[in-house]
Amino acid sequence: MLSITSKSSLYGARRLPPQILQVGSYAAWDEEPLNAAFAVHRYFEADDKAAFLAAVGPQIRGIATRGDLGAPRAMIEACPALEVIAVYGVGTDAVDLDLCRERGIRVTNTPDVLTDDVADLAVAMMLCLGRGMLGAEAWIRDGHWSQRGGYGLQRRVSGRRAGILGLGRIGFAIAKRLKGFDMRVTYCGPSPKSHAADLGFVADPVALAAGCDVLFVTLAASAETQNIVGRRVIEALGPDGTLINVSRAANVDEAALLEALESRALGAAGLDVFAGEPALDPRFLLLDNVLLQPHHGSGTVETRRAMGQLVRDNLAAHFAGRPLPTPVV
Repeated sequence: MLSITSKSSLYGARRLPPQILQVGSYAAWDEEPLNAAFAVHRYFEADDKAAFLAAVGPQIRGIATRGDLGAPRAMIEACPALEVIAVYGVGTDAVDLDLCRERGIRVTNTPDVLTDDVADLAVAMMLCLGRGMLGAEAWIRDGHWSQRGGYGLQRRVSGRRAGILGLGRIGFAIAKRLKGFDMRVTYCGPSPKSHAADLGFVADPVALAAGCDVLFVTLAASAETQNIVGRRVIEALGPDGTLINVSRAANVDEAALLEALESRALGAAGLDVFAGEPALDPRFLLLDNVLLQPHHGSGTVETRRAMGQLVRDNLAAHFAGRPLPTPVV
């Protein structure tokens, strides 16, 4: 007769899958393979999140999160065995990177796979705002076209001046698209980029805004970039200018932006990100010179599948001792 204490000898030295803290929900096509590969603890479903972290935190070796949710200090400190954080998204500003560096915790994100979709949305917002497409559609639906005639004249997009604040992957992809509209493109950053010799360069955001008709904000968010698009930049862009933000809300002084849009000191804005989203400031909803998008720059089936795969690839690589596909820290 076999003793119950010898159960481990029956199954051999079977290794349990690494325990993962899942901070936010994913699509079903990502949930299923994540649960198949790891022992997943669903933080976002816990009613008492502090108690949940206290219970499972000591066993957590990896965190799977989203760019908008991140991994704050308190969460990381509750996981003393934590080795890796995989971010579903490009932005890592909501992850306490300093603490991760101190503790040797690896951090990954999902760049490249979402670049084209975010760039497409940024350019689409420029076109939509420039040609007044939402108002023009409402003009038809409300019966004004048949009753009152044609819609008011808008502004040409082709041949105008564009500024890109932060010429990273997404900013460069936007610049490539703008060339198709014969736009003069200038960018701003710490120093000129060798691969952007055909673009204009300025070192100052205010000067960038003063020299363009459409300003795209695409730089990564950090403590240094908070409110980099402030009153002076917005004033320099002016009443005929358009601001497009597909980066992070923290890069734009939202109070100054709202005041400028309300007073028409700024012509228009296309925004995919907001402070406190999804509970954005209700003042935005009263404006007719702003195009609001629900933070879905990467919101295509193709890109979201690729992002989820990259999250799992990074986690799997770490626990297998292989190089991380897309390390940040």
